[in-house]
Amino acid sequence: MNESVPVLLSTTSVYPEPTAVGFELAADLGYDGVELMIFTDRVSQDPAAAASLAKHYGVKIGAVHAPCLLVTQRVWSADPWTRLRRSVQAADYLGSPTVVIHPPFSWQREYASKFSSVLDGLHARYPGVTIAVENMFPLKLGKRKLVPYRPHWDPTRHGYDSYTLDLSHCAAAGADALAMADRMGKGLRHIHLCDGNAPGTDAHLVPGRGSQPCAELLGRLGASGWNGSITVEVSTRKSGNRTRRSADLAESLKFARDALTSQMPA
Repeated sequence: MNESVPVLLSTTSVYPEPTAVGFELAADLGYDGVELMIFTDRVSQDPAAAASLAKHYGVKIGAVHAPCLLVTQRVWSADPWTRLRRSVQAADYLGSPTVVIHPPFSWQREYASKFSSVLDGLHARYPGVTIAVENMFPLKLGKRKLVPYRPHWDPTRHGYDSYTLDLSHCAAAGADALAMADRMGKGLRHIHLCDGNAPGTDAHLVPGRGSQPCAELLGRLGASGWNGSITVEVSTRKSGNRTRRSADLAESLKFARDALTSQMPA
């Protein structure tokens, strides 16, 4: 195993169970930590409560996902700048090196126009926190495609210092994940490990159950000495019970660790 690359569990991977279950399963299954998704769950919105869970379960919070989903547009504040700033402050408080953020929505014109400068300002104030902009995907409306992000769903079109690569989003966009990783280059700091198939569908499958080059990507990164981090961000809503959910998450962890060493010389 590549010891330098932590494999985290997103707390959203246990949904509809609450945030605390993410910490519990991460500890039980041997993950290197969690990615705290700031969600509608009140515990996820309280850094002190998250710190208590981390201490109780002996689990590090290796990343914080800012509340930028449609369902979290009023978590903490209706102002996207406030949500971003509070996410970085939470990461700094929790000792988390990475914040995951989506590109601005297309209707957030003022936020979008100043997004890069705000990122630069936050990085200057919190140099220990990397703010990694995540690739998204267009939405299909009949035969039309709507890009609900500004300037684009592909953050490499604009260019940022740091990126998160989400493989399910690549599937939904019909994008080549390996080519996107190449475009991100040294700015690729974080991976959302998940799988997918059909363009237009953001399925967040267990890695290996879709068509994305999950193993090849991780194998390349492991062989290159990459020192970023990986979060398993899969949907287990259809697992049905804790036993099956745990099995899916254990399978995902094994996949990640096996893939990281798959291209290393014997």
